[in-house]
Amino acid sequence: EPAEEQDTGNHTLLTEFVLSGLSSRPELQHLLFFTICLVYSMTLMGNLLICMVTVHPTLHMPMYFFLRVLSFLDISTASVVVPKMLANLLSEDRSISYLGCVTQLYCVVFLAATEWYLLAAMAYDRYVAVCSPLRYSAIMNTRACFSLVLLCCCSGKVVSVVQTAWVFTLSLCGPRRIDYFFCDIPPLIMLSCTDTSRYEKQLISATVLVIFTPFCLILLSYTCIISSILKISSAESRHKTFSTCSSHLTVVTLYCASGTLIYLQPKSSNSQDTKKIMALIYTTVIPTLNPLIYSLRNKEVKEVLIRAM
Repeated sequence: EPAEEQDTGNHTLLTEFVLSGLSSRPELQHLLFFTICLVYSMTLMGNLLICMVTVHPTLHMPMYFFLRVLSFLDISTASVVVPKMLANLLSEDRSISYLGCVTQLYCVVFLAATEWYLLAAMAYDRYVAVCSPLRYSAIMNTRACFSLVLLCCCSGKVVSVVQTAWVFTLSLCGPRRIDYFFCDIPPLIMLSCTDTSRYEKQLISATVLVIFTPFCLILLSYTCIISSILKISSAESRHKTFSTCSSHLTVVTLYCASGTLIYLQPKSSNSQDTKKIMALIYTTVIPTLNPLIYSLRNKEVKEVLIRAM
């Protein structure tokens, strides 16, 4: 039997996939390689810098602890997707094993879901800081912060196990070419030779659970925060309080826009190029922007960065 295929009845079970990549135009491959390589290097340097800076004694606050975890997740997300994508840009062999595809999908979904729940935890932290400042230290103690991060990771793991198991229980019978640059849910279910309408409904439900439930909690938190900010008499204090929240809102908006466009219409072939662009933004560009958003808009982080440099 061939290494990549095994015939069973009228269908062919896939044991190897081929990733089409970002573009099929040969003249763009080297340009894309150097551009993405530069962006990936910036992602690693920026997020590693945030991880090192936020351990400074002056930044021992829950907000910076969550920011450090977010930077670690950003590094992991980019590292799961980008190295394989860069290798494929310079190689004619763009194959990925069945096990490699399962592993990549599991990691991508786990990291994405965990980041969303972490963004909700960060919004809750800002809510407590603004709306209950006198009780902030008691509520957001070290144990509570670690418990929230552990809860985010466990929730992400559950989502990832369920989604990965459901995708790979479908009859993926070909073609083995995945019109994408990494193993993700929408392009994989397009390879199914069975009716996937039920699974697509389940995927939309999972998208609502993973994206819109945390998003609604974030909106609720910021509704209460804005209400408290408007009650502050000093304009300077209002501006300072809001500036600590604006960075987080910017990141949430970027994640929500890209995640919604990728997963709400999983089998729409007309928007495949759009999904590739959104997925590239989600896995490569946003992890690069997060350190810039949080450092440039945060006076304390900038001061520590300047001293460190």
